[in-house]
Amino acid sequence: MRKKIALIGGGQIGQILAMLAAQKELGDIVILDVPDYENSVKGKALDLMHMAPHGNYDSHISGTSDYKDIRGADAVIVTAGVPREEGMTREDLLSTNIKIIKGVAKGVKENAPNAFCIILTNPLDAMVYTFHKVTGFPKNQVVGMAGTLDTARYRSFLANELGVSVADITGIVLGGHGPTMVPLPRLTTVGGVPLSEIAPQELIDKVVKRTREAGTEIVQLFGKGSAFFSPAWSAMVIAESYLKDKGRVLPCTALCEGEYGINGLFIGVPCLITAKGMEKIFEIELTDEEKALLETTKDAVQKTVDECNV
Repeated sequence: MRKKIALIGGGQIGQILAMLAAQKELGDIVILDVPDYENSVKGKALDLMHMAPHGNYDSHISGTSDYKDIRGADAVIVTAGVPREEGMTREDLLSTNIKIIKGVAKGVKENAPNAFCIILTNPLDAMVYTFHKVTGFPKNQVVGMAGTLDTARYRSFLANELGVSVADITGIVLGGHGPTMVPLPRLTTVGGVPLSEIAPQELIDKVVKRTREAGTEIVQLFGKGSAFFSPAWSAMVIAESYLKDKGRVLPCTALCEGEYGINGLFIGVPCLITAKGMEKIFEIELTDEEKALLETTKDAVQKTVDECNV
């Protein structure tokens, strides 16, 4: 029996997620949006079905505005919410998107209580926390996409600056999904060679700064709206590891309960993603400087979470 994937939100990211999931033949796909956009997601689903003969996939794709249609979903990916526009911070979105996420959480809890849930809506750290609180799902069942995206951006920027293949760059970004995130150049390698032996500190600092501001850079370029290709692919990496039990170790926004000295917050950390969901958080031995940076990002996440009042 095929897996079932529910995509909550049929905008730019949602439609790309649907295409990726179909091309990878991860399962049948349901795209859900509010009633005003029901015809739109039904049209997108039909269009993707018409692509199947050339795309060589057999996934069934449908659109709906009824949460009953996501019943039995194995995985739920949430993109619903208002995107950032130029001049807005992620926190500016809080009051609007928290209402949306509460409604989504209720719908998922009632109709897909066993699904592994991946949240993309911004401000991400607070939205994952809210979704978790409203659903009451266990920590292994809910993650945020952010760390996987932030790390991809970090690797991309480094590859461009160094003129090397992005496939040979390994690294990780911890912390909140915003300007206080914590890239770890100390643990970054290029084809197994430590980054510090290849790149001058000035270049490393430049890449770290650009990584922290990457989301804002894209918003400014678009003028209206935010990134959609890279967030979709980042979420799909997590979903695929779960659905195929691949056991990828990926930086995800996960609930820390003592790890890294953090309690009760969802924050970006390296996670083992298996058929059990977020099976394990790996703790990295950090330097005093890295610990201080993580403390700063923790405080920023806590501030946003406190404003959620959930």
